[in-house]
Amino acid sequence: MTDASTAALPATHPLADGRTAGSALVRALRGDRPETLPVWFMRQAGRSLPEYRDLRVGTAMLDACLDPAMASEITLQPVRRHGVDAGIFFSDIVVPIKLAGVDVEIVPGRGPVLGSPIRTVADVDALEALDPAALAPIAEAVARTVAELGSTPLIGFAGAPFTLAAYLVEGGPSKDHIRARTLMHADPVTWSRLLAWAAEVSGTFLRAQVLAGASAVQLFDSWVGSLSREDYLAHVAPHSAQALSHVADLGVPRIHFGVGSGEVLRDMTTLGGDAVAVDAVGVDWRLPLDQAVERVGTGVTVQGNIDPAMLSAPWEVLEAHVRQVVRCGGAARAHVVNLGHGVPPETDPAVLTRVVELVHGLGSGAEAAA
Repeated sequence: MTDASTAALPATHPLADGRTAGSALVRALRGDRPETLPVWFMRQAGRSLPEYRDLRVGTAMLDACLDPAMASEITLQPVRRHGVDAGIFFSDIVVPIKLAGVDVEIVPGRGPVLGSPIRTVADVDALEALDPAALAPIAEAVARTVAELGSTPLIGFAGAPFTLAAYLVEGGPSKDHIRARTLMHADPVTWSRLLAWAAEVSGTFLRAQVLAGASAVQLFDSWVGSLSREDYLAHVAPHSAQALSHVADLGVPRIHFGVGSGEVLRDMTTLGGDAVAVDAVGVDWRLPLDQAVERVGTGVTVQGNIDPAMLSAPWEVLEAHVRQVVRCGGAARAHVVNLGHGVPPETDPAVLTRVVELVHGLGSGAEAAA
């Protein structure tokens, strides 16, 4: 981290005071190969843990996200249980749009559902900016968590503008995001204004988490795989770049992850430009990491990409798969081991703990690759 970026953070920030600056995760994100491969899991703070389910009884998802004590405890649970190398802040991608005044709830078994979809220029103009003061519960939850984590870094996250816009336009989950993609082409001016709003919301959300103590951030584009490369570059990438620009002056490592992103993986590392613009790119389970490195080059760390389906396979099958992921990750400048998507709710937590122990036993990963 440069002196300038350190100066932009509060003096008590874990990166500024040195608590997490030498952690395996931060070193790997910055391009170093630490002696032990860092590993964490997307959606690790959640549905597969019995202690999480016990804590959540009687509390709606968004209420849990906005309760600082509960959100902090849920974030810490998998770090305690599995010994992972980072906590991922417990929240949801729709939390910031909820705090900006959008009528959205998370319906069990379905996902985020809006009271009224956003489909016209008037709908977009009626959206309100996210007041940073509304993020006080988020900042408190992050601060509580960081105080407990010590030298283990916390990762902040936000939904990417396209994924947020897909939910806003569709009014809920969708398999093909046809309404969102139609708006993109039928009314590109309204589309651009909607994504610009979403980028500001996501960026403001990320910045609040970093200032409160997060040592890295991940921009999560769940639905980017529904786009052609041409559409991604013309209608999405500039807005993702704008979202991540909100933390650029703070100097924290930035991870960009998308599901089904193989065709735009290089573009996600450059944010539509000519040079690498993020520290790490997440790769889902569809593309071996050595092939991903061929697409993105060696100027960026790779994250991934254990197939979540393998977590329920016999141990010898899963172990062989994890070792292969590590071997393929050896082609990159550095590797953060993760899943290719989130932890399935039916996963045996003991399996995740065993995967962490296996990964930590593989050293820097370079030996496996050799």
